[in-house]
Amino acid sequence: MEHTKIRNMEEFASISGLSRPTVSKYFHDPSSVRATTRARIEAALEKYDYRPNIFAMNQNRKLTKNVGILVPYLADPFFAEIARNIEQRCIDAGYSPTLYSSHGDPALEIEILENLRALKPAGALIAPLGRISDSSAVAAFCDDVPTVLFDSNLPDVGLAFIGSDNPQFSMVMVEYLSRTGEPPCFFEMKDPANPNANKRRQGYLDAMAKLGFEPSIVKVDGQGWSFEEIGRAGGIQTLEAGGFATNTILCSNDRLAIGLLAACYEKGLRVGREAGSDLRVAGQDDHPFSRFTCPSLTTIAQDYEAVSRRAVRTLFDVVESGEQTRPHETVLYEGKLIMRQSA
Repeated sequence: MEHTKIRNMEEFASISGLSRPTVSKYFHDPSSVRATTRARIEAALEKYDYRPNIFAMNQNRKLTKNVGILVPYLADPFFAEIARNIEQRCIDAGYSPTLYSSHGDPALEIEILENLRALKPAGALIAPLGRISDSSAVAAFCDDVPTVLFDSNLPDVGLAFIGSDNPQFSMVMVEYLSRTGEPPCFFEMKDPANPNANKRRQGYLDAMAKLGFEPSIVKVDGQGWSFEEIGRAGGIQTLEAGGFATNTILCSNDRLAIGLLAACYEKGLRVGREAGSDLRVAGQDDHPFSRFTCPSLTTIAQDYEAVSRRAVRTLFDVVESGEQTRPHETVLYEGKLIMRQSA
């Protein structure tokens, strides 16, 4: 046995050559780590005679193994996919996630947070509704429960915001569409449910200005989360009125683009990049269904893996270290151009 003084779990992890979360998982549940890792930790425990005071740690922090995950609309396959990814990472880290949907309702969002607070969770990962959220109520929850925000940001709320660089999405797509054909119009809802739409519009405007093109924004009526129907109805109305200034249309998100593709089909218009096509249509998000549309949809892919991995790691680093304060951080991941048949 060595007499090196190990003061905390951080030092034990370092001297053992293992990560802090892995060591913490072992102390909470030895069976949650691999047998080889367990043997390595137990050998280090024998060598350094280190025993963490898990009881005191849990009492001081009222730590449970529960984690809340909240998204705006679980019926949206985009949120279902990123929630699934986050949920699995929580399970892999030895926690018990519970998934909630606010269904686009700010009152329900706060009710869920109040109920979650009563469970004394270890932490929470939430995608707030954004501009229609009760920001002060969300911030109050985050003051009580370690929380990381993802997808939609409320400035300086929570430990961190982990999301996508939405202006970059539009800028990359505008550059591609302008290089390969006519510069695009921008197709969006007048009152978008997701605040990321505003950032994407600004990215479009900035890109068009940079390239020296006149922007053209088409706003269609519709509220809520029925994006496909809003895109279809608004698309038909705009097509009939000759409202698209060019033959290239960049949609604020893939679900609107899917609706617009349906509108084009109903009006007998051919969408694609081949000679003889009437229009080119592109979206943003790489929605799980976008590769199965007809034609398949050109889009910008969000990095689901990077966002979920960083969000979960950020939360558990704080939860397991017992930090009381930490500077708020914002981490944005760029999107990747996915070229398919629609543009």
